[in-house]
Amino acid sequence: MASGRRRLPSTTALQVLLAVAERGSTSAAAESTSLSQSAVSKQLLALEALIGSSAFARTSRGMIPTEVGSIYIEQARIALKAMEDAALRVARLKPGPRVLRLQVPPIFGDRWLLPRFLRFTEQHPEIEVQFTTFVSPTQSETPDAIFRFLTEPLPGEETSYLFGREVLVVSAPSYWEKNGTPETIEDLADGVMLEHPQTPLHWHYFAESRGKAVRHTTRFGYYTMVIRAALAGQGMALIPRGLILDDLAAGKLVNPNGFGYRSDYGYWFAKPRDIAPIASMRIFETWLMAEAAGMGD
Repeated sequence: MASGRRRLPSTTALQVLLAVAERGSTSAAAESTSLSQSAVSKQLLALEALIGSSAFARTSRGMIPTEVGSIYIEQARIALKAMEDAALRVARLKPGPRVLRLQVPPIFGDRWLLPRFLRFTEQHPEIEVQFTTFVSPTQSETPDAIFRFLTEPLPGEETSYLFGREVLVVSAPSYWEKNGTPETIEDLADGVMLEHPQTPLHWHYFAESRGKAVRHTTRFGYYTMVIRAALAGQGMALIPRGLILDDLAAGKLVNPNGFGYRSDYGYWFAKPRDIAPIASMRIFETWLMAEAAGMGD
């Protein structure tokens, strides 16, 4: 029994494992875990020593999970989700209406919500907000609200549109310098399109009215990796403008000649219709909608 307990990885190690799996490198994982790159590497090495095998293959395309790593990644998601479920249930035992539980897609939280969230906490330090990235079918406590990426509201939910329908073709300046600034869709079609197959943000939605197929496509398992690859100049990506405002302003991503399209999809803030919102929810939603309105999407 003691030997078995010694082989259990820490919560931090599991969080690092999932962050590296999603982002493809220790440097990118450091950003999402609020650890230094050195600390992430040490956690990962300690975990690999514990399990007696490499969790990732280090390749030129990033860190790819090994067979052993994939097993641990799957179970890490289950373990951390169980702890999130427990935290949500405990939060419901606390007195007062100030705790908010929000389900947030990782890319939305990383690229838009969290960079702005400090402004909310500074204005309303009395409100505790708890984030989760998913809800399991067996979870006994559901979030008070959910951020969704879809085309229209779902039945039984009260939803407010935030942003996301304005989609741009972007890449790093180095990519356009190497391949030339495109003047037509034919110029774009000669390039490399970066895509995540499980999102609706694909080349054919942009080009269907023009009947032009792109010649080269590189696909990634996570949308965060699509954005990372675009920032690295590895190709073009179709990205909602609202997720890359800072990168556009800083010149890290360039949208040549305004290429893009109006998508049917967008980010929505959804609440159950059959549950009256608590005071803290109304305060948060007022702040949220003001932040979204300021983007002019």
